[in-house]
Amino acid sequence: MQIPSKYEPKNVEQRWYEYWMQHRYFHSTPDEREPYTIVIPPPNVTGVLHMGHMLNNTLQDVLTRRARLMGKNACWVPGMDHASIATEAKVVAKLKSEGIEKAELSREEFLKHAWAWTDEYGGIILEQLKKLGCSCDWDRTKFTMDDDMYASVIKVFVDLYNKGHIYRGYRMVNWDPEALTTLSDEEVVYEEKQGLLYYLAYPIEGSDETVTIATTRPETILGDTAICINPHDERYLHLKGKKAIVPICGRAIPIITDEYVDMEFGTGCLKVTPAHDANDKALGEKHGLEAIDIFNANATLNSHGLHYEGQDRFVVRNAIAKELEEKGFLVKTEQYMNKVGTSERTKAVIEPRLSVQWFLRMEELVKPAIKAVLETGEVKFFPKKFENTYRHWMENIRDWNISRQLWWGQQIPAFYYGEGQDDFVVAETKGEALRLARKKSKNADLAMTDMRQDGDVLDTWFSSWLWPISVFGGILEPDNKEVEYYYPTNDLVTAPDIIFFWVARMIISGYEFRNERPFKNVYFTGLVRDKQRRKMSKQLGNSPDALKLIEEYGADGVRVGLLLSSAAGNDLMFDEDLCQQGKNFANKIWNAFRLVKGWEVADLEQPEAAKLGIDWYTAKFNQTLAEIEDHFGKYRISDALMAIYKLVWDDFCSWLLEIVKPAYQQPIDQKTLDAVIYLFEQNLTLLHPFMPFLSEEVWQHMAERTPEEALIVSQWPEVGAIDHELIKGFDFADGVITGIRTIRKEKQIAMKEAIGLSVLNEEKCGTTWDTVISKLTNISEITYVDAPLEGALSFRVKSNEYFIPISGSIDIAAQIEKIKAELDYTKGFLQSVQKKLGNERFVQNAPEKVIALEKKKQADAEAKIETLEKSLASLS
Repeated sequence: MQIPSKYEPKNVEQRWYEYWMQHRYFHSTPDEREPYTIVIPPPNVTGVLHMGHMLNNTLQDVLTRRARLMGKNACWVPGMDHASIATEAKVVAKLKSEGIEKAELSREEFLKHAWAWTDEYGGIILEQLKKLGCSCDWDRTKFTMDDDMYASVIKVFVDLYNKGHIYRGYRMVNWDPEALTTLSDEEVVYEEKQGLLYYLAYPIEGSDETVTIATTRPETILGDTAICINPHDERYLHLKGKKAIVPICGRAIPIITDEYVDMEFGTGCLKVTPAHDANDKALGEKHGLEAIDIFNANATLNSHGLHYEGQDRFVVRNAIAKELEEKGFLVKTEQYMNKVGTSERTKAVIEPRLSVQWFLRMEELVKPAIKAVLETGEVKFFPKKFENTYRHWMENIRDWNISRQLWWGQQIPAFYYGEGQDDFVVAETKGEALRLARKKSKNADLAMTDMRQDGDVLDTWFSSWLWPISVFGGILEPDNKEVEYYYPTNDLVTAPDIIFFWVARMIISGYEFRNERPFKNVYFTGLVRDKQRRKMSKQLGNSPDALKLIEEYGADGVRVGLLLSSAAGNDLMFDEDLCQQGKNFANKIWNAFRLVKGWEVADLEQPEAAKLGIDWYTAKFNQTLAEIEDHFGKYRISDALMAIYKLVWDDFCSWLLEIVKPAYQQPIDQKTLDAVIYLFEQNLTLLHPFMPFLSEEVWQHMAERTPEEALIVSQWPEVGAIDHELIKGFDFADGVITGIRTIRKEKQIAMKEAIGLSVLNEEKCGTTWDTVISKLTNISEITYVDAPLEGALSFRVKSNEYFIPISGSIDIAAQIEKIKAELDYTKGFLQSVQKKLGNERFVQNAPEKVIALEKKKQADAEAKIETLEKSLASLS
């Protein structure tokens, strides 16, 4: 197989991905091996690949590929979420562009359009994930609207209803006037927005007196049904029992008292609008007030809006403020910062709205999930800090509003047979519903045509909370072979912003429907931000095109670039230079491979330097592998990659290959070459989870391989013996080699010019590494002396001093001047450090680490001064 001179990702990635797919390496079926299961956080069917997906799925692929190499039966299940709100909005917009309004269509007609849109545009992101190298079991791809997934959701709804956990209630909900549906509390994002506080004068009935109310929403006065004062507020007690006149509409409303009113806020008087504020609703129920809803579903005003009927709420706000001013009701306005709830999906400002909805009682359901994370540790969070976020939400949880006023989604299995409030039944099928309705109503004559199904669908999260169970058929067939084998899953990789929407709810459903955790570990990634720490978004235009990055730097380069700076739970400051770093790493490995494969082999004895280098690198490899295993155990994936990066770039490429490399145009011995190739292959195995394409390409070039011998299904190395003395010895030799190279560079002594080296052997460092030192620095002879060598340049490694005799080509006068300048600088630096350490205030107040660092600076400076002075003496 001919080896290309350059590594070209474009020529490699598609080829190896097709090879892996062809040989079905990603596919998993239950067998005798230990399973490793991971389920993808299902992206929206409307989604396209962005940097957050890149990070999240790269991490999942790293974990999956490593598990496969460790001999586990790795199963990574991909799939998509139907995304009720987002998808319905896309379909409605497409229909509108074709001159079709949703209201003109029947539900069945609309759903045909929704499926057609999904078939044409949905699932793009899954194909894009293949470009990244994701080794998902594509045969298992699931969609939350698949027939079996749909049926699982319906079965769960019926089960929870029959257990008394689901109820239908008239409640104040979050209403999205753009999507025309309710939202759960978790789908509302609160933003600080600058607005106005309007002070309005309400006339007191039968008098010239007025009472002033402060409000941020003057348009809602048309729904006022009372004014409330604190019973202890002496300013207003004389108004108790009287009535006020609502400006513009002229309606007389009672003035009531309640301790709920804060006497210090605004004017101390509260207007009560029960239909448009949750707290006002509670006051209204307590005092028997009427609730007047002034809004249509799209947040335009209805007939209660008088002459503003049909106008948008924000248009009315400006217009009514002007009218109030003209009629003398507007006392003043003030600038006011207000927290405004917006829809996570559409960004529309939320309207509190009274509505009949379906709710899931959470108080009992959360108890096993709280225990699993916060008490027993059955489910572990990485980083652990997110347990506090989880605790706060779970211990203050509210009932979950699970109904949505949409058509795209799982239709709620409630069937109505009469006009009464309780004239409904819940069942998985219409036939079963009819049977139950006849029984409940005691009317045997009820017909199928009398049954009408609830028009709402379920919250999208009500399907995805079952994901780890339902993808294996565990709801419909709780004892099937697959769910018994693959569940619970091992790891979940996700972003912390869906800890409430998804993570917590999956844990809840796991214990409710299988009495078991859904996964063992949750790895929270950070958010991908730009260099200015801004969250990446389309609006800011700071999010690079993920596919273009792959095209430019290769999938491996992008994967490495992302992971090198992506510690668990910490935001990633993305810089395209990181991808270049990843690409450079790939080129480094490729060039190292070409170097090794280019060596000629001869029947030679193995040189001592090569044997020593191989023994050292083997020890270093095992030491690093132990560190890598520890990093993986603690989900420090970026640290694991950095350890591999340093091992391959520094220890293997920069040191080992230099140690074993034969002289120019000379052959290498077979024993050394075999050992180097073996170690190279071990490196490739460690690299594979992070750089799958490059590693497989090099692996396949190393030797002729059968499909069973592909790198993707090879064996993850095991930690062997770690010779710490050998590693320590090399670290010492590294210092010596670096010292010699520095002198060569500074004195412009060419590498081809052999030089001598004398060692003042104070530490008795031994001669073990002399062959390596000599080879890498072209030292002709190393001698060991008992006294400093006169007329030589010197450097120090720990307490050992090394001397290089001066050749006549060196400008001694210039060298003396240079050493003097460095000596003066170092003495000045030492004085500044000593001054700091002599300051009692600094020593008493500074942390121990800072003091220790300053003392180390002092010791290093003193040692350097000693070496420089000896060098100066030898030149004088």
